[in-house]
Order: sequence, then C-alpha cells, then structure tokens
Amino acid sequence: MFKVALRHMLLSVLLCSTVWLYGHAEEIDAKKPQWQILQQEFKSYIPQHYTLFAAVSGDLNGDGVDDMVLIVKGTDPKQWVDDQYRGRLDRNRRGLIVLLNQNGQYRPVLKNLDCFSSENEEGGVYFPPELLVEIDKGLLNIRYLHGRYGHWGYSFRLKGQDLALIGFEGSNNFGPYIRRQTSINFITQRELTRTNLNAAQDEVEPPRFAEKWSKVNYPSYYLSKIKDFDDFSFD
Repeated sequence: MFKVALRHMLLSVLLCSTVWLYGHAEEIDAKKPQWQILQQEFKSYIPQHYTLFAAVSGDLNGDGVDDMVLIVKGTDPKQWVDDQYRGRLDRNRRGLIVLLNQNGQYRPVLKNLDCFSSENEEGGVYFPPELLVEIDKGLLNIRYLHGRYGHWGYSFRLKGQDLALIGFEGSNNFGPYIRRQTSINFITQRELTRTNLNAAQDEVEPPRFAEKWSKVNYPSYYLSKIKDFDDFSFD
C-alpha cells in the first residue's frame, strides 16, 4: 500500500513539471530519469510507432481523483525534414490519449493520435501557434497561443466514452491591440462577438467594443472525431 501511494506521489510531482514543459513547448529529453519513469508507467497505453511527448493530470469526471491525458507523437522517420535555417526537424504529428483513473488503474477512454500538428511546423514570417493542454475544473482545455496575433482555445467535458466540445474562445489581436473576440457556448448555442470599433485607427485610440449576441446552431463536436485542429476554427 505504501509503495502504491509513493508511486502516485512521485508521478504527481513529475506531472506538475510536465505541464510546465509542455506549456512552454520544450522538447522532452527521454534520457532524463523523470521521463524514463513516465515512459515506463504509461508505455502499455501508447501504440506502436508513437512516443510520449507530455502528460497532463487532473480530475475529468468529478470523482476527486486525478485522471491523465497523454500527449503522444509519431515516430515515422520519413516525417523528418531538413530546413534551410533550422536544420533537421521532426514533423511527426501529435495527438492525445485520455485515461480515467479507476481505483488506481487507468482505463483508456479515447484516442486521437494525429489531431495536432508538429511543434516544428513552419510559421512563415512569424512563429507557429504554441499548443497548450491543461485540465482545469473538470474540463480539458486545448489552447493555441500566437503571440502578437492573439489566441484561441477549446473546452471539452467528459460525456460517456468521449469528450464533448462545450466552449470556444478566440481573440484576434495585433500586438496588445484587440481587434475582435469570439466566445461560443455550445450548450446554450449562444455566441458573443466583441468587435473593436477603433480597430481602423492605427491603434491610436483606446479600444471601444461593440457586443453582439447571436443564436447559433452548431452540431455536437467530440474530441475523438476532430481530425486536425489546424482546420477546426470558429473565429
């Protein structure tokens, strides 16, 4: 009993660090002892030709016990490319595996192994959006941070053997200057759009927002069915 408790205590400490690493898009060093522990703990849940990229813990079903979301990455050697300026890059896509903790044993709920692009995508004249995955207040939040151009994110809630999309938030920015904000509640089917009426004033005037509420009729979206988050936007 003590060994089991100690093992989960150690995993909790490691996973706090994992959230930080993943939030800052740092590459995982598989040679570090903490990652060897995580790889060993969850290797039975990770399919062949994938590796553990990050892990996020938190309660998804309201039972007071931390569940797990594994961020995985493909290992296809054909997906490595040579970039003129950045050198050798791994363009394998990433995905996730959701595990519920039941009496100390993890049960897979869903897999979507290729829904995220690589962290090494081409950003053009700017860096590509940074992916952040977190569990907060029972929700799985998937967010993209794009520096001066804004940010957007999706909130999912456990529903049966899947996670249903319940919210979307997006902000279209130019530097610190907000041009347009979008908020969608998929439960109430209501959308709020906030448009900066001073957006054409070369950012000289302080922002002045016009708010518009709309009734929408979006279908149900489930995390397991989203093929590519790059093509999944409401802003």
